[in-house]
Amino acid sequence: MTKAEIVNKISDKSGMERADVQAVVESFMKEVKGSLEAGEPVYLRGFGSFIVKKRAEKTGRNISKNTTIIIPEHFIPAFKPAKTFMENVKSKVKKA
Repeated sequence: MTKAEIVNKISDKSGMERADVQAVVESFMKEVKGSLEAGEPVYLRGFGSFIVKKRAEKTGRNISKNTTIIIPEHFIPAFKPAKTFMENVKSKVKKA
């Protein structure tokens, strides 16, 4: 599902204009990004948490030059789903 599809579904279900829903979705994403960039997690009860994870320094390989490189310690954004959310997905998604 794309952002446009989410906006359309919310607009249809709520009766709000698509432009208003688009602005709300964009504002939500901007706030989540800003919070994570500041190192602060975002908790949405019943849905999950957007968190910042620390990746340790590690050794990698540049296969085109056949050399070893050091990948420095860095931080990445991550999503951790709520327990109830995970259980719902596990029970309702059919195996392929």
